[in-house]
Amino acid sequence: MSRLDEKIKRVFPEESVHKCPKEYEIFSGYSLPSFVKDWIFRKFTDEYGNIDKDALKLFLDTYIAHKGSKIKGDLINDLKEITLLARIEIEPDIKQGILRFSIPDIGIKLNEGWIPPHIARKYPELKGGEVWGVVKLAYIPPEKTRMGVIEIVDYKPFKPYEVDIEYFREKRKEFTLEEWIDLLIRSMEYNPEGFQSLSQKLLFLARLLVFVEPNLNMIELAPKGTGKSYTFNNLSKYGWVMSGGTVSRAKLLYDMSRSTPGIITRYDFVTLDEIENIKFTDVNELRGALKNYLESGYFSIGNYRGVSSSGFMLLGNIPLSKDKRPVNKKYFANLPNFFQDSALLDRFHGFIEGWKLPRMREDLKLRGYALNVEYFSEVLHNLRKIPDFNGIVGSILDMPKNADTRDTKAILRICTAYLKLLFPHVSEERDIDKKDFETYCLKPAINMRRIIKEQISLIDSEFSNTLPDIKVR
Repeated sequence: MSRLDEKIKRVFPEESVHKCPKEYEIFSGYSLPSFVKDWIFRKFTDEYGNIDKDALKLFLDTYIAHKGSKIKGDLINDLKEITLLARIEIEPDIKQGILRFSIPDIGIKLNEGWIPPHIARKYPELKGGEVWGVVKLAYIPPEKTRMGVIEIVDYKPFKPYEVDIEYFREKRKEFTLEEWIDLLIRSMEYNPEGFQSLSQKLLFLARLLVFVEPNLNMIELAPKGTGKSYTFNNLSKYGWVMSGGTVSRAKLLYDMSRSTPGIITRYDFVTLDEIENIKFTDVNELRGALKNYLESGYFSIGNYRGVSSSGFMLLGNIPLSKDKRPVNKKYFANLPNFFQDSALLDRFHGFIEGWKLPRMREDLKLRGYALNVEYFSEVLHNLRKIPDFNGIVGSILDMPKNADTRDTKAILRICTAYLKLLFPHVSEERDIDKKDFETYCLKPAINMRRIIKEQISLIDSEFSNTLPDIKVR
């Protein structure tokens, strides 16, 4: 066990977990994100790291939805209630005036499941989108005027941790900055020793920025195999990921026919993965509404005015030359026509150069202690709610009076996100070394915003590629 392993285990005795790819093979055959796997693994591991594999396997077989299970048949034939920890997809049925649900992992289709009104009123998260929760199911046989349905009898959100964020912030003081960076990378399920440099580690951590900062909009383009999809699909239940398919104004922002707010109102961040393969409907209306939202956090659809703190993340692939540089100097060339709009792109705060990150290799797989992903995801979620960091960053930075507002807002938000990740213990300006802030927060923020500006200027000559001279006071 390394010194960092020992420190993580000592400082976070209840929140840490030992990761080993071989031990996690027990989850083979189950479609589970990391935040669920870690919680289950921790549940059946004692203080010495010993795993009760028999009990863990019994739990999986009993309570976890998986393809090939006979749960659907048992519900119908035995007429008994069954409790599961499952991923549930919910969609309103406007014609019937009901909420329908599906559980793809056990074959329950959207037209087979329904949510009673009293359950929907009790749990607002069941009004649309995708959720993880402990759900009790029962089969309601057909009647003369109604087909048989599978009903949600009871529901409990999957939220096993009530995080004391001040406890987490205080524990940061026991780590050096280098140790803390490595802990964060471990908690993303990567081995920090597999990275080439500190700057590469910081760039990798940039994927977490939208997890911790409200209304932060980012773009990452990278070759396949660099793990960008894995991060957003596995580390948090508070994010929504769409890979391919079609995006409409109704789905994303507000559905006028159903009087239902869209997914952007229900999650910490929305990720459009494989962006080059996504199609958009109602292009002009959606683009206009999205511009307003990315700018202000507000959107208007008809008479409806919505607000959200959800961030926006675009993930896409980019062709590289033999020297691992983009073939096209115009990075946004492969984005859909929907995003070939300089004013829309200008509302994205920063750009992550994903080609500078390593492809997944064996030496990047974590073997050691890290924060339990479910605990880590709750920490990231709670860091969004702390307003102090924004004021600290504002007091540290010297903004020119004639600076472009979008540039200053972008750099301020990215700096704030890095401050939350790397220096969560800071509660006032004097708590952080100005040189550290400049190196680990300001410089990365400026670089990310600079790339956005340069790329937009290649699309539209009316846009300047220069940034205001923002400095540490």
